[in-house]
Amino acid sequence: MAQPKYITDIDKLTNIPAEERAKLKRITDKFVFRVNDYYLGLIDWNDPHDPIRKLVIPNEGELLEYGRWDASDEDTNYVVPGCQHKYKTTALLIVSEVCGAYCRYCFRKRLFRNDVKEAVTDVEPGLAYISAHPEINNVLLTGGDSLILGTPKLRSILLRLRDIDHVKIIRLGSKIPVFNPMRIYEDEALLATIREVSSSDKRVYVMTHVNHPREITEEAVRAFAALHDAGAVVVNQTPILKGINDDPEVLGELLDRLSWAGVTPYYFFVNRPVAGNRDFVLPLAEVYSIVEKAKARTSGLGKRVRLSMSHTSGKIEILAIEGGKAYLKYHQSRDNRYGRFMVLDCPDDAAWFDDLPGNEKYWRKPIKKTDRVVSVNELPDMPLKTFKRGSASRQWYARR
Repeated sequence: MAQPKYITDIDKLTNIPAEERAKLKRITDKFVFRVNDYYLGLIDWNDPHDPIRKLVIPNEGELLEYGRWDASDEDTNYVVPGCQHKYKTTALLIVSEVCGAYCRYCFRKRLFRNDVKEAVTDVEPGLAYISAHPEINNVLLTGGDSLILGTPKLRSILLRLRDIDHVKIIRLGSKIPVFNPMRIYEDEALLATIREVSSSDKRVYVMTHVNHPREITEEAVRAFAALHDAGAVVVNQTPILKGINDDPEVLGELLDRLSWAGVTPYYFFVNRPVAGNRDFVLPLAEVYSIVEKAKARTSGLGKRVRLSMSHTSGKIEILAIEGGKAYLKYHQSRDNRYGRFMVLDCPDDAAWFDDLPGNEKYWRKPIKKTDRVVSVNELPDMPLKTFKRGSASRQWYARR
């Protein structure tokens, strides 16, 4: 199986002038860098504002003071290392801390710090927890990227989950269909595994992360088709990102091309206030306007997408922003407030739920369920370089 070449040293990108690469090294000291030559081939290097470039090439704005490492307080959702249980029927297994490339806007940038260990190689504690909680009917494998795992390892996890009768849906969170589509359609063992574990009443869903229509290449469409043929249901989610897809025409084309490829537009997300993400942030009112204009350009199939904030307290759907007011409801809720309707003032510069005056009436800060997972917001701003990935000292820090 031919695989693209991966690049983790910014100095290897000779398309970027040496002076600029030297500036970017400061950023990669804090936020790791990884990309492959297939995806680099989608970049127009003559365009300094190329959206594909902005997705994976570091930018100096990443060092601006902004946000938190864990903006949604995911550390409070862990029940055992590697397993989160925030919503009643859904569990997450963090199975990888590696991706096909590292998106510069990633809301889990913390996983790529060398002093944080949330992904696990031993999923047994998580599987035991899921098995003991029959209310969990769907499980998301994520990270990092679930499809970066070798097929034997992924197969073993999928088969173990299929042994748990109350788990009806298995979800694979992945950007591999556009980062490295060949990994999917050239891996017959992977497709055979999906075929084995995705049945008419117990489906595998692949949650893709396509951010821009230019990512939907012939290869990507072939990967989507291979997943469909193997019995997987493919849906897409993307944040609305300044300078990348914050254009109704671009976003409308994304909705159309996803629908044409049989990929359900699932979520548009508001970019989370994560450390390093300042350059991608848009005001909520602007995000809502862009999304509505994009939806006006597409069919009812494209309009199925929901605009949401993945907040500490739950997924908050933005129903409308009009006349200085935000009309919201809990689409998912940590505290079982599903469907709760909210009307809040929406200042012009508000970019997150916490920016809306009066938001604190509708949620409370969560309490951690286990101390065995590090609270990355309590760590130093700069990763501790002395901790090598996978080292014993790093493991000790993660358990403190």
